[in-house]
Amino acid sequence: MIKFGTSGWRGIIADDFTFDNVKIVSQAIADYVKQKARNESQSAPSVIVGYDPRFHSENFSEISAGVLAANGIKVFLTKRDCPTPVIAYEILRRKTSGGVNFTASHNPPEYNGLKFSPAWGGPALPETTNAIESRCKELIERGTGSDIENLSLEEGKNKGLIEEIKPEKNYIKRIKELVDLKAIKKANIKIVVDVLYGAGRGYLDKILEDAGCRIRVLHSWRDVLFGGRPPEPSKDNLGELLKILKKDKFHLGLGTDGDADRFGIVDRDGSFITPNDTIALLLDHLVKTRKWKGVVARSVMTTHLVDAVAKKHNIEVRETPVGFKYIGEVMTKEDMIIGGEESGGLTIMGHIPEKDGILACLLAAELVAVNKKPVSKILQDIYKQVGTILSTRLNFHLPKEKMNSIKSKLDEDPPSEIGSLKVKDLVKLDGYKFILEDGSWVGLRLSGTEPVIRIYVEASSKKKLDRLINASKSFLSA
Repeated sequence: MIKFGTSGWRGIIADDFTFDNVKIVSQAIADYVKQKARNESQSAPSVIVGYDPRFHSENFSEISAGVLAANGIKVFLTKRDCPTPVIAYEILRRKTSGGVNFTASHNPPEYNGLKFSPAWGGPALPETTNAIESRCKELIERGTGSDIENLSLEEGKNKGLIEEIKPEKNYIKRIKELVDLKAIKKANIKIVVDVLYGAGRGYLDKILEDAGCRIRVLHSWRDVLFGGRPPEPSKDNLGELLKILKKDKFHLGLGTDGDADRFGIVDRDGSFITPNDTIALLLDHLVKTRKWKGVVARSVMTTHLVDAVAKKHNIEVRETPVGFKYIGEVMTKEDMIIGGEESGGLTIMGHIPEKDGILACLLAAELVAVNKKPVSKILQDIYKQVGTILSTRLNFHLPKEKMNSIKSKLDEDPPSEIGSLKVKDLVKLDGYKFILEDGSWVGLRLSGTEPVIRIYVEASSKKKLDRLINASKSFLSA
């Protein structure tokens, strides 16, 4: 069974993520692209194919390129590992039919994955992935991946169907247009960058170096085991950055994940600035510095601090299901100043409808440079203007039977009170979000791919936050 989650298809290498299965998915994508081209009377469909630094990623991408080329689709294959946002930008720049990136993003090293982005540059929406999944099912029922025709890299090149590309230059040029690098240079801030052995190397560090910044780069080489940790720029995984930042008195720490679509920000005192806070801070910063008009989009479990900042600037908020594809979709329909999700995704007006960790990190550096103060101080200034809003997320691994029991309870008898606060509203856009009488809220989402329940809690004080966390835990254990 080949199934696409919120961001593509992922699996364990040599278990379900195999060369045969990659051929099947690639053929399904080829069929989808060709059908789409026929429906829209397009002549020569084309697809970007890239990959991250994971084990066998370059080999998977070559196989996929060969299957697409055997279907008469022109393939632009990246010469080296490539960030997901770079693939998205290249889709739009070249006006291709879509793009495929072999990556499992921030997942542990034993995983690999495939992200498909259609011609609009954002992650594929459910109607697209459902069509690809259905076609995969048909192909599996008919035979195995070894039956699917594919060209070798040399054959594809000789036939003019595969062309190797270097997309770095055009993407970096665009990022330099979106970020005030002069302000970053002028502020003379010292930055430590951890690319976590991922595809962000040669991008985030290079842009800062080109701007004349004083930087130190960590883990900027390929390691398919990612140093023994998942390449996620979380507080737990940026320990080395944190030590160096405090010891050598850097002003800021920046991190990107395996395919550089997620970001991590560490302040000069070593405090981790959550994506929730970063999105709200950058919304305020962009409105002040760019004078942009439009909406802000956030996923349903993302902080209402974004809403408070938006209200201050008289900006409307678009709440979406979880998954950046839905934020990208808003961007295609309205002027969107910024879009973000609590798991570390962000994009801005004039850029791609896909999350970009490189851009997010650079905007955080710009924020510090322009305000001439640490991120935590800027956040305190925001709290003074709109009120304190604190948030957290907890993951609970539970047996499947318990997961089913909790889901039944939520559907049949949802709580009317949490932590002595009455439930004012229940939002079921994606999961269960209980809005409480004082504006606090608790969200629960059951993973569709693993036995995990995620609890999101937001309140105006640490004391209230802790009370709601304990009440949520009690609900799970009841």
